[in-house]
Amino acid sequence: MAHTSPRLTTLTLFGIRSGSMRWGLAQMGTSGPHLKKVPGLLFYKLLGSGHGRGFSLKPNFWRYGLMCTWESEEAADAFLQQSGLIEEYQMHTEEIWTVKLLPYQQHGLWDKQAPFAPALPEKYSSGPIAVLTRASINWLALPSFWRFVPKTSAGLETAEGLICSIGLGELPLVRQATFSVWESGEAMKQYAYRHPLHQEVMRRTRAEKWYAEELFARFKPISSQGTWNGVDPLQEVLAQQL
Repeated sequence: MAHTSPRLTTLTLFGIRSGSMRWGLAQMGTSGPHLKKVPGLLFYKLLGSGHGRGFSLKPNFWRYGLMCTWESEEAADAFLQQSGLIEEYQMHTEEIWTVKLLPYQQHGLWDKQAPFAPALPEKYSSGPIAVLTRASINWLALPSFWRFVPKTSAGLETAEGLICSIGLGELPLVRQATFSVWESGEAMKQYAYRHPLHQEVMRRTRAEKWYAEELFARFKPISSQGTWNGVDPLQEVLAQQL
């Protein structure tokens, strides 16, 4: 029988403690072999981060991300609560935050894969919504991209209805992503489709072929655990859904 359950996705952010910066950076190269052996882990990406809420030229060596998709919630919980790799991260971090997500939809590919399928059978109707925008930037488009996009990312600082946002990346400058959570789909659309700088980015992306590969996905946040910058950003908004 075909598997039709929506693909459970997790994003975990690690806040590296003082004195462990080199350790945190090293995990981008050394954690992969451990993750390949995790039962029930279908897809994963180790991610660095930037300063600010979106795409950034300035790396943040104190915060890293791990995005995963899972066969089941039991497999996810076994890894997040009992694995030796997470225990090692706990020894070198001052805070860890994990959000569990179920996909509403995805467009595009990530390393020629569609990791967030199958999606929920229902369409978004109300409540908080998480968005992942990810792209591999064409080398020839890098100057145009980085000349223009940081201005757009700065607009996230004042976007109404934005709960939290972070710029993530697999490879500096070239493979970039933004993960954000919004109070509602309307708040997200207000920024995405009515902010003039963001509209200009979408126009230039197509006209100048900025991306070699791109993926856009929307998710339903279903749980949030731990802290990010000292607080659980989704605790109150998810409590209102109960």
